[in-house]
Amino acid sequence: MTNTTHFGYETVAEEDKVRKVAEVFHSVAAKYDVMNDFMSAGLHRVWKAFTIAQAGIRPGFKVLDIAGGTGDLSKAFAKQAGPTGEVWLTDINESMLRVGRDRLLNKGIVTPTALCDAEKLPFPDNYFDRVSVAFGLRNMTHKDVALSEMRRVLKPGGKLLVLEFSKVWEPLKKPYDVYSFSVLPWLGKKVANDADSYRYLAESIRMHPDQETLKQMMEQVGLERVQYFNLTAGVAALHTGIKM
Repeated sequence: MTNTTHFGYETVAEEDKVRKVAEVFHSVAAKYDVMNDFMSAGLHRVWKAFTIAQAGIRPGFKVLDIAGGTGDLSKAFAKQAGPTGEVWLTDINESMLRVGRDRLLNKGIVTPTALCDAEKLPFPDNYFDRVSVAFGLRNMTHKDVALSEMRRVLKPGGKLLVLEFSKVWEPLKKPYDVYSFSVLPWLGKKVANDADSYRYLAESIRMHPDQETLKQMMEQVGLERVQYFNLTAGVAALHTGIKM
């Protein structure tokens, strides 16, 4: 029997989801940053800056940036970790990874990059001081497996940071839905010539676990001191957890 999962609001075979998510990000890679600015009115930069501050990277730290895409977090982490540190930019999508790698090189940042699946991380146990994933967890088929892998590669005392779209404050739900399902696909068509990918992104946000559920999932894989910060009335949330 074929295992099924969600691709936005659609139910699909698990292997089909991997392919469909790949198609979305191959399609949007070139315009990803421009669209992020349009979609969030630039707020994604504020959310990422908050995540970077919470990460507390120090010189010499080993850092893994999962689903790092165009490299915003890796760029900041590499500067903070310095020449004695080690910052890996990884993504499962080759188009996104290529954009991120080129952006970092253009800024004079040479850091290792790897094409890898968050559910099967090719790194040893207890290796990284910090692991981050920004706007990538909701696209993963087995989120619990991915979270467990993230914990595995963390050193004891290391911190996981998960920045993701989340459940918005109830009074804002109606206007947020109108924006997500009407304005967002229209923007996608105008800016990236791709309405369908942005319709999927809006649906994938709705299918993602809410703040409390994700907190419990992180605790279930063995992370401790799990907490979350609602950003912009819950449009996004940053979850953090420690491996003890």
